[in-house]
Amino acid sequence: MSNTETQRPNPLHLLAAFGTGGLLTLMVFFNGELGRYASPLFSSWAAHGTGTVAAAVLLAVLWRRRPKASDTKPRAPLWAYLGGLSGAITVMLTSTTVNTPLGLAGTLALGLAGQVVFSLAADLWGLFGLPKRKLLPKDFGALGLVVAGSALIILVGMGAGA
Repeated sequence: MSNTETQRPNPLHLLAAFGTGGLLTLMVFFNGELGRYASPLFSSWAAHGTGTVAAAVLLAVLWRRRPKASDTKPRAPLWAYLGGLSGAITVMLTSTTVNTPLGLAGTLALGLAGQVVFSLAADLWGLFGLPKRKLLPKDFGALGLVVAGSALIILVGMGAGA
C-alpha cells in the first residue's frame, strides 16, 4: 500500500475512541457535580487522589514483573511531568464551567476546540520533540468545522435556557 492511499480505520480503534470519549464526558460530569457540592479544588483533589491510588495499586501489582536492571530506559524529560499540573487545572476549570450556563456540552466543545488548536500548534512548531509539519488546507478546514460546531453548541445551548 502506498503512502497516498488511506487505510480503513480499525473498528476496534473507533470503538475505543468512542468509549474513551464517553468516559471523558462522564468524568467531566462527575467532577462538575463534585465541584458544585464541594469546590472545584476538592473535585481536582478527589480525581487525582483516586488516580494516584489506582496507579499505586497497578504499580504494586506490576512490581513483581519488573525488568532486569540491565534493561534501563532513558529518563523522561522534565516537561513530561507537567501533565499532572495541567490536568489538575483542567479539572478545576471544567468543574467550574460545567456549573455555569455554558454547561457540559459547551465545556466539552471548548475543550475539543482547544485540543485541536494546540495539536496544530504542536505540529507546526514541533513541540514536545514532534517533527515539524506544515499545516495543510484540510487542517484549517477541520479546525473551522470544530470551531463552528463548538460555537453552535454554545450559542444554541445558552439560548435554550432563555
